[in-house]
Amino acid sequence: MRAGKLITPLTLVVVTAFVILIPMERSGWVISLDRGVIPFLAAFLTTVAIFAILALALNVQWGYTGVFNFGVAAFFMVGAYTAAIFVKGPPEEGSSLRYVGGFGEALSPPILDSEQWLPFVIAALAAGAVSGLLALALSLPTLRLREDYLAITTIGVAELLRRIVIQEDGLVNGSRSLVGIPKPLSGYFSSDTERFVDLAVMAVLVMIVFLIVERGIRSPWGRVLRALKEDEVAAAASGKNVFSFKMQGFVIGAVIMGMGGAFFAFNRGAVGPTTFDHFFATFMIWAMLMVGGSGNNWGAIAGAYVVWGFWTTTLQINGYDLPDVLQSRIFYIRDFVVGSLIVIVLLLRPQGLFPEERRVSIWLDHRMRRGPRPADDATAEAET
Repeated sequence: MRAGKLITPLTLVVVTAFVILIPMERSGWVISLDRGVIPFLAAFLTTVAIFAILALALNVQWGYTGVFNFGVAAFFMVGAYTAAIFVKGPPEEGSSLRYVGGFGEALSPPILDSEQWLPFVIAALAAGAVSGLLALALSLPTLRLREDYLAITTIGVAELLRRIVIQEDGLVNGSRSLVGIPKPLSGYFSSDTERFVDLAVMAVLVMIVFLIVERGIRSPWGRVLRALKEDEVAAAASGKNVFSFKMQGFVIGAVIMGMGGAFFAFNRGAVGPTTFDHFFATFMIWAMLMVGGSGNNWGAIAGAYVVWGFWTTTLQINGYDLPDVLQSRIFYIRDFVVGSLIVIVLLLRPQGLFPEERRVSIWLDHRMRRGPRPADDATAEAET
């Protein structure tokens, strides 16, 4: 086995060791469902699942379609705020919270405990729809731009939307966080088991998104997207509408980002404009895809796990008795660790932990494994 093939398993092993051993040592090696490392791992993996959905969405846009979206924060934020105003009730009289919407009570008919699940389903779908509409509006004037101009445009739109959220005080509570966002199924479980329910729900959602994206990319539609990324001129020469397919990939990725933002809001219980800065809500997701491997859905998930693992354990180290020069700079060290991780991956394994697969289609793979059909053999013999 070549040394390069060991990089992926070694990286996953090292991250897993850090994620498990440091919290266990900090908790006194306590293993319990209500304290210690197990609740920490449940919360950690839930966050990884949310970021995995966002990384899969970016993989659709960049990894397969070649659309350089550097404004992930825009769709992430729009999805989170849309979901929040759909599941929350209206602002209480005299409350300091000021926001539009508050449709949660109207979306909860008194049947089958619908308040525990129905508003959240509608809110997630609404978050995806609003993010998709935003992407559709942006795609018309921007997708014909060159990659660098497209990146500048998407960054500008993301910052514009964030400034609107901050300045329009009555829209989603301005610069103050929009708090009190309820969680799905919270009435069915105690606070001790709620984190495990969140993890189970997010694991199922990641599986669903993964399967949908994977099947879509393996389809003829997905093969057109991959052709666009490789060579737009050749794709156009074969009769494909380049702009239309790029717009489809961009919009579908944005829909998934919006839904990822919705589940982020449900999980955190509060969202604010500072959460959606360009580093956390755009660069981190790009880092996850670059580390994991663009053009590979397994890579998007693995990248979310590795990057968030390093990000989390860097803060865990802050609990030790460190020298003042490190203690006061731990947050800068955290940023440095993530940046260094990207540089190391680009130097040692530029294709990422899971390189892009060159497989054309599942059908063709099965066909090649079965070998030539008898009719093909007869035709070959007749020709000879």
